[in-house]
Amino acid sequence: MLRLVAKRLLGTASGDIPSRPLQILPRLYHENVIDHYNNPRNVGSFDKNDPNVGTGLVGAPACGDVMKLQIKIDEESGKIVDACFKTFGCGSAIASSSVATEWVKGKSMDEVLTIKNTEIAKHLSLPPVKLHCSMLAEDAIKAAVKDAEAKRAKTNATLKGADVKSG
Repeated sequence: MLRLVAKRLLGTASGDIPSRPLQILPRLYHENVIDHYNNPRNVGSFDKNDPNVGTGLVGAPACGDVMKLQIKIDEESGKIVDACFKTFGCGSAIASSSVATEWVKGKSMDEVLTIKNTEIAKHLSLPPVKLHCSMLAEDAIKAAVKDAEAKRAKTNATLKGADVKSG
């Protein structure tokens, strides 16, 4: 029986039922994923101790993807002037990181918090099995903003403490 099934799958069985060869389709990434994987934007890192840099480090233990996304904030305007990433993971994770860094530049911290993983996934045409990559990118953005806000609050508290002592 197993031999007959194998022959039918391979298209070598003879009999009443015409068999056709098993067609194995390759898994293809969308051109946007390939573009961001082959030509990733904003790869690198900033000094994490810089008070104007927010760092988000997130990971997915199930697949082993780890993403570090950093944003650099202008002190005056509060807008994100630059962003970079380092990602250890699959092509979809790298592409999601690359897209995220492109999308956050020039926006305020409140604006970037509205970027959703579904938008990144749609832009890259990620299949359901790769949606966790876009979720990581969204989480990395949120973590970087949270880190930047915590640094700002600490800096402001330090400045107020110094004013009280000198006044």
